[in-house]
Amino acid sequence: MGQKIHPLGFRLGTTQSHDSIWFAQPTNYSENLKEDKIIRDFIKNYIQKTIRMSSGVEGIGRIKIKKRIDLIQVIIYMAVPKLLIEGKPRRIEELQINVQKKLNCVNRKLNIAITRIPNAYRDPNILAEFIAGQLKNRIPFRKAIKKAIELAEQAGTKGVQVQIAGRIDGKEIARVEWIREGRVPLQTIRAKIDYCSYPVRTIYGVLGIKVWIFLNKE
Repeated sequence: MGQKIHPLGFRLGTTQSHDSIWFAQPTNYSENLKEDKIIRDFIKNYIQKTIRMSSGVEGIGRIKIKKRIDLIQVIIYMAVPKLLIEGKPRRIEELQINVQKKLNCVNRKLNIAITRIPNAYRDPNILAEFIAGQLKNRIPFRKAIKKAIELAEQAGTKGVQVQIAGRIDGKEIARVEWIREGRVPLQTIRAKIDYCSYPVRTIYGVLGIKVWIFLNKE
């Protein structure tokens, strides 16, 4: 029986780096981990509430966190950062203040920066959000997957695999459907593969979307 492993954890130290960079003693490790979870969840909820894109995708690729003794640096990778920056001049400051209140960090300074993702549909999180938006609008899952794969191919990827699991199209029995275009060499460590798992709530229940993107070979 085949043993499955997380494609990003499998490639740590070769083509993949950590999204959270900090050091903590064993007694404080769980607190730091909870802090990271609070920061990421708060930022995602804030952007979902304040910003609505025409496609229904808020465009967050990933959130990287770097911690020092006196500073927490948060880098948000977005597809369309001008919506956050140009919409309201003080929106980032407001977000920083709200996150700082949520964390209750008095002795540490919080710094939030936003980086634009040049080819948005090369990022699996944005691609999964696009598919989720299509499924919420009751578009057939095959049509949604094929459109997402087409967008990823136009962005210059070498291979894409998309999998959806759950009560697809409202069927009584849950099933797994997947489509792959191009090469997705999951066993090759040197192959740069990006991956995400994304849950989406529909009127039929929760569906799980998984996206693998093969970018290049190192």
